[in-house]
Amino acid sequence: MSEQGFDLSSAKMHAEGLSDLSIQQFRHLYETWSSGDFGGKVRESQVQPLKDVPRISEIHDTMDMDMALDAFSRTAFLKLNGGLGTSMGLEKAKSLLTIRRHKARRMRFLDIILGQVLTARTRLEVPLPLIFMNSFRTSKDTMRVVHQDKRFTPETMPTEIIQHIEPKLIADTGEPVSYPDQPELEWCPPGHGDIFSTIWESGLLDTLESQGIEYLFISNSDNLGARPSRTLAGHFAQSGSPFMIEVARRTESDRKGGHIVIDRKTGHLLLREMTQVDPHDRASAMSIHKHPYFNTNSIWVRVDALKEKLEEYQGVLPLPIIENRKSVDPTDPSTAPVVQLETAMGSAASLFEGATCVQVDRMRFLPVKTTNDLFIMRSDRFHLTDSYEMEDGNYEFPNVNLDERYYKYISDFDDRFPYGVPSLAAAKSVTIEGDWTFGRDVTLYSDAHLADQGVSSYIPNGQYVGPQGVEPDEWV
Repeated sequence: MSEQGFDLSSAKMHAEGLSDLSIQQFRHLYETWSSGDFGGKVRESQVQPLKDVPRISEIHDTMDMDMALDAFSRTAFLKLNGGLGTSMGLEKAKSLLTIRRHKARRMRFLDIILGQVLTARTRLEVPLPLIFMNSFRTSKDTMRVVHQDKRFTPETMPTEIIQHIEPKLIADTGEPVSYPDQPELEWCPPGHGDIFSTIWESGLLDTLESQGIEYLFISNSDNLGARPSRTLAGHFAQSGSPFMIEVARRTESDRKGGHIVIDRKTGHLLLREMTQVDPHDRASAMSIHKHPYFNTNSIWVRVDALKEKLEEYQGVLPLPIIENRKSVDPTDPSTAPVVQLETAMGSAASLFEGATCVQVDRMRFLPVKTTNDLFIMRSDRFHLTDSYEMEDGNYEFPNVNLDERYYKYISDFDDRFPYGVPSLAAAKSVTIEGDWTFGRDVTLYSDAHLADQGVSSYIPNGQYVGPQGVEPDEWV
């Protein structure tokens, strides 16, 4: 790395008018990264598997709902909303992407989030403040929509805090990248672990305490399953824990994701990403029987405990560093390779004595990271209820693989499903290879497979697609 890499980045951040705390946080990230002391391996011998996590469905049956309602009345809801969805070719807040229609109305992530909060407020008569952590690129568009509803105008509680930004770094030298064609692409957010220093610098914790808020529920805006929950608020309050992570049971499709373990040395919870797994431990780490839970990235934290921890570290928690390698223009792989230095929110669990987990059902984990996920969300597998719940029969979804050449970006995806995505109710898996455009009322069933024809192809209205491709019209 260039010896002057941080100095150049620091000067750039000062010139941009960024705060001392954001520069201090970036210093921690940069120095850890440049020393090579990041993303260290967490060996299997160093951890214990997380076992016997209490299930929220069982907790609900014995919960004192009056106590739970009291805890819920002292809870605020914070949504991580800094993402642009560049992996899907979006150039605006991902939360403004249309998920599906409801009563002829286009429903975006944001519409559903607002509806979930209003439903909880109305049914349970709780204040439930809603706050977004926006990035410099999502704030304007998001707040324009939010403030159209007078029930979400800021009065005593802010409706947003702004995530920090930092320079993207040239992969080879560690110096800040220059991209004169689009200077805004020279910057990036420091990952969702930045939530803690952003909260600290914004003064939000003091505001929450002044309004009698004791608990903070934080989740991703692209996870529509992470709804406000009176039962979870009650369980968190009753547990006495300072920090609680919602986990779900791993399936075979979750084997390669991050999972929660217990540090043998400290006894604390530890978020272990697969990049931190030694090759010799890979089989054990990927075993869904040995390590049965994964992190949903939804957390509950006590306001006073978080305030005390941030005071201890002067606003910058010492979280593990994630090196995220991309191109300076994420939509153009031919542009310069860069490094983005990030941290993960869930990794803060290791800093809190007494941090716990709670096992939630799959219905609370419905993320949309790719157009494969969007394909399922827009299908007949889901029904959006009047209380803004994304409802499915069993929340066990077909494995979907769409050809990235033609379906990765949302504009290409929409072009190929002009009448909406096909029916998935009878599908076990879906594999689409090549360039296929779909007519109306197409049904996919069993292990549906379309092979690449080498040319643009069309599925006529009302056709059935199965393991052999498009079914013939005549009986054999």
